[in-house]
Amino acid sequence: MTEIIGVRFKGTGKVYYFAPNDVVAKQGDKVIVETAQGLESAVVTIENKQVEDSEIVAPLKKVIRKATEQDFKIIEENVEKEKRAFAICQKKIEKHKLDMKLTSVEYSFDGNKILFYFTADGRVDFRELVKDLASEFHTRIELRQIGVRDEAKMLGGLGICGQPFCCHRFLDDFHPVSIKMAKEQGLAPNPLKISGSCGRLMCCLKYEQESYEYLSKKMPRHGQQVSTPDGVGVVADVQLLRGTVRVKFEQEGDIKFVIYDSKDVKVRRQFNDNQGVKKQNGKKPNFDNKKSDKKPENNNN
Repeated sequence: MTEIIGVRFKGTGKVYYFAPNDVVAKQGDKVIVETAQGLESAVVTIENKQVEDSEIVAPLKKVIRKATEQDFKIIEENVEKEKRAFAICQKKIEKHKLDMKLTSVEYSFDGNKILFYFTADGRVDFRELVKDLASEFHTRIELRQIGVRDEAKMLGGLGICGQPFCCHRFLDDFHPVSIKMAKEQGLAPNPLKISGSCGRLMCCLKYEQESYEYLSKKMPRHGQQVSTPDGVGVVADVQLLRGTVRVKFEQEGDIKFVIYDSKDVKVRRQFNDNQGVKKQNGKKPNFDNKKSDKKPENNNN
């Protein structure tokens, strides 16, 4: 077992483990930690706790200290510097006529590096831009191209549900989402209805997917023949979350639909030539020639 403190560098970024180094912190505390890029400020999300050695990647970097008043002052100053750097970089992008969109600027805690995040449709040659920015700020400059999902996560906003973006609010990382999930959840494959503001499939399609997969195994499928209290019909629609089945009955040209609870509906077994022959009256009929093209006659004796 190893004692750790879990921190985030951004509001909804990944949680990283650090060695406490005799620091005792509570959730929400600001701390200064040692990273490969130097000292950085972070927010504690997991208080001092013991975890299995298999959960960590050794050696752990250390928590240097809890943030002091001086540290808070530096953090506030960096926020103001980021605003100024954003405006300057935006002008220089226009000057160099680069096809890129500046998303965010991030100062390192010690001010030794400025990180510029941007989006672009393709590859961008920003070498001249880097030289221009380095001569302006006299520090290390790094430009990092990100995707549209990362942009939405950074900037935030409101989704079509009226709630703040999940990625900006609480998602640690992005999970694979497919159009198959939308189909299995009975959603129309309309890009306007199943895509987020970033233009990609909505992350929330992943939330209930396991439930839909579980329920779909318990419920009949569309088009299957089922037995009901009112006789035999065909499944016209299934509401997985409600647990109801809409069954179509057709008799003498009349068509009607009835909704049943799933427990009142039973799928009738159907066989094809490769699956075998259905038993009738408890007995399986015998065929003289199974390979014959002639339809077999059932023995109902």
